[in-house]
Amino acid sequence: MAKTGFLRSLMFLMLFTIIRTTLSSNSPSITTDQRALLALKSHITHDPHNLLAINWSTSISVCNWIGVTCGSKHHRVTALNLSSMDLTGTIPSQLENISFLVSLSIRHNSFHGSLPTELTSLHRLKYLSFGNNSFSGEIPSWFGYFPKLQCLNLYMNNFSGVIPSTFDNLSKLKMLLLYDNNLKGQIPLTSENLSN
Repeated sequence: MAKTGFLRSLMFLMLFTIIRTTLSSNSPSITTDQRALLALKSHITHDPHNLLAINWSTSISVCNWIGVTCGSKHHRVTALNLSSMDLTGTIPSQLENISFLVSLSIRHNSFHGSLPTELTSLHRLKYLSFGNNSFSGEIPSWFGYFPKLQCLNLYMNNFSGVIPSTFDNLSKLKMLLLYDNNLKGQIPLTSENLSN
């Protein structure tokens, strides 16, 4: 009987170890962040100063890449600032995997196309600046679903249509810059929800 109990305990321990190893290998890590940033790099079609071409290399720690800031607690990417680097390209959906991202700024470049809806996975975002690029189409309504967003800069792009009514959900919002786009209609923001 003691032998059977010992074997059951041993089998349980082995099963627990296998499950734990499998889960930890599938959980997001700095390697996940690195893959997402390399996907972004592959979507850059023009890097005239070779800032990413030279610096964003797997031989260098992701936390030492130009424009990348990592948090000390979890050792994950918390900020990405590629502002004013004269970059041209599009935004890949893989950026959704940088799950600790708090600040994303790519202003003053030539990014274009549409913004991937997968960015809605970035629930920690507080600062988002896509100003002075060439994004087009309607402003995505999903911008209104970032619960912690305090600053949203979409100025000087080619956005058209109306300001989404979902912006009224941005209860933490302190700054919203939308000038120099092709927007029309009412501003659907009420002071009760946007006390900041």
